[in-house]
Amino acid sequence: MKAKSHPDGAIDLSQGTPVDPTPDFIQRALQEASNAPGYPVTTGSAELRSAIASYCREVLGAQGDFDVLPVIGSKEFVAWLPFMLRSKRVLIPEIAYPTYRVGAIIAGSHVEEVGIEATMWNSQPGDLIWVNTPSNPTGRVHSVDEIKKAMEHRSVGAVVAVDECYFSFGDAKKPISTFSLTEGNNRNFLTVHSLSKRSNLAGYRGAFVAGDPDLISRLLEIRKHAGMMAPTPVQHAVSVALGDEAHVEKQAKLYAQRRRRLTPALARKGFRVDHSEAGLYIWCSNGAEDWAQVAWFADRGILVTPGNFYGKGGTSHIRIALTATDSKVDEAIERILAS
Repeated sequence: MKAKSHPDGAIDLSQGTPVDPTPDFIQRALQEASNAPGYPVTTGSAELRSAIASYCREVLGAQGDFDVLPVIGSKEFVAWLPFMLRSKRVLIPEIAYPTYRVGAIIAGSHVEEVGIEATMWNSQPGDLIWVNTPSNPTGRVHSVDEIKKAMEHRSVGAVVAVDECYFSFGDAKKPISTFSLTEGNNRNFLTVHSLSKRSNLAGYRGAFVAGDPDLISRLLEIRKHAGMMAPTPVQHAVSVALGDEAHVEKQAKLYAQRRRRLTPALARKGFRVDHSEAGLYIWCSNGAEDWAQVAWFADRGILVTPGNFYGKGGTSHIRIALTATDSKVDEAIERILAS
């Protein structure tokens, strides 16, 4: 309410909701497939499956035997994966996207928060391990060694699920596709990718999971009976979007430019930016408790997210989203520097 009472209105930098337009060629693809009287195929149309597989090989560096499956946005998949796998014990990052925890709660799983360093985990870590790189909310990009150490836990039966929904938005560091590190051994491995941010398709709910063919087969059997089918027009639009990287590179530059404009203004007001090497967010702190920092921004009519939303380890930080128009970002900078 405090931010909304600002004379010039509130500027919302709290949500990671894309505001830039869906590219015209993708909109046209959706329209082209709008005459869709029949039920969509849960496993994905031949066109979509081919597009996803090509993307995995050509962009993500996938090797070996793998399968693919469209999902109805990555949040849906993250929320239901522990339930579908009947996971008893789920490891999640100690600072993480809240849906990892929610999904484990839905499944009745035990949840354990862990740090980035996999060598510190129990040698029998559990059924399902979530890895998120680049991270939401911190924007941290995992190193090759960190990813490989996490992947080693597959040898004791753990499924390693890697959320790479921000893969396309490198900045200070270039994200590494986990698929490129499996050396063709995709057993007990899944990676999920979303087009919500990559192609500004959040309203389409277009995403996919790829990896271990046996796991994909298990997920498919459940999903086709649970009605988890991506709509036919969306399947076509996603297949078209995956075949073009030019619009993604353009969007990545927009987010990088917004970060580079905001970061110096924050520094001038005593905020230290941590990580924020990729993705759509700035993870920062002035040393105060997170809600006090939220209040500081609210006094200036700016909405940001308290770090505790992402776990106890985030209580001294805030997350600032770069999903605002350039004019709104510039206005936010003016308000930050004016005080």
